[in-house]
Amino acid sequence: MREALFLLADLWMIFAGYFYGGKFIRRYGNYLLGLEWMVVATSGSNFLLWSLLGGDSGSVLYDLAYFFDAFSRSIGITLILIMGLMQVTHRYKPSVGVDVGVFGAATVAGLFLRQYHGADLHTGGIAFWVAVFYVVVNLLTTVFLGYFVKRLWSAGAKWPAIWTGLVTAAGTAIAITYDFFPLPFDDANRTIFYTAALATWGTQGFVYFRAYRALHDRDAAPDANHPARTSSTLA
Repeated sequence: MREALFLLADLWMIFAGYFYGGKFIRRYGNYLLGLEWMVVATSGSNFLLWSLLGGDSGSVLYDLAYFFDAFSRSIGITLILIMGLMQVTHRYKPSVGVDVGVFGAATVAGLFLRQYHGADLHTGGIAFWVAVFYVVVNLLTTVFLGYFVKRLWSAGAKWPAIWTGLVTAAGTAIAITYDFFPLPFDDANRTIFYTAALATWGTQGFVYFRAYRALHDRDAAPDANHPARTSSTLA
C-alpha cells in the first residue's frame, strides 16, 4: 500500500511538472517557471526509474537524484520561483541572458551541494550548514509567497489565495522536516515522508500555475468602468 501511494504521488508530480511547465511556456512565455517545473518533473521521473530498478545507491540515477534535489532546493524553487512569479506581481521581464544565467547558477549549485546530501548533520560540519541554508532560502521564499497570496486576495482571487497559502505552508513543513525531523514511524527508505513530499511538490506546481493564471487574467481583463483601459494600467 505504501509503495502504491508513493508511486501515485511521484506520477502526480511528474504530470504536474511537465503539463503545467509546458503551459507556462506556451501560454505565457514564462521560461523560468516552465523550465523549473520541468526540472522537477524530470527529477520525479529519475526518482521513479531509480526506484523501479531496485534503488541501488551505486547507480548514476542515485547521484542524479541528489543533483536535482540540490538544484531545486537551492535556487530552483526559491530564486527562480520568485523571479518567475514576479512576471505577474511586478511585470518583470527577464532577458534571455538572465534566464540562462540563473539556470546556470542553479546547475552549479546542484553539482556542488549534492555531495552533502545524506551526510551526518549532527557533526556540525558543512552538511549541517547546507541543510540550514536550504531551510533559510525556503523561508525567504515563503515570505515572498505570502506577498503573492496578498496580491491574489486583493485581486479578488480568494480561492487561489487560500490554496496557495495552504500548499506553501505544506511545502515549508516538508522543507523543515526534510533533514532535521525524520518521521519516527517511517521506514528506512522514508517512504511516508517522500510520498508526502512528492504529493506536496506536485500540488504546488498545479496550484501556483492556477494562481499565476488568476493574476495574469486579472491584469489582462478590461476594467468594467473604463472599457478602454485594463487593470494592468491601474496598479
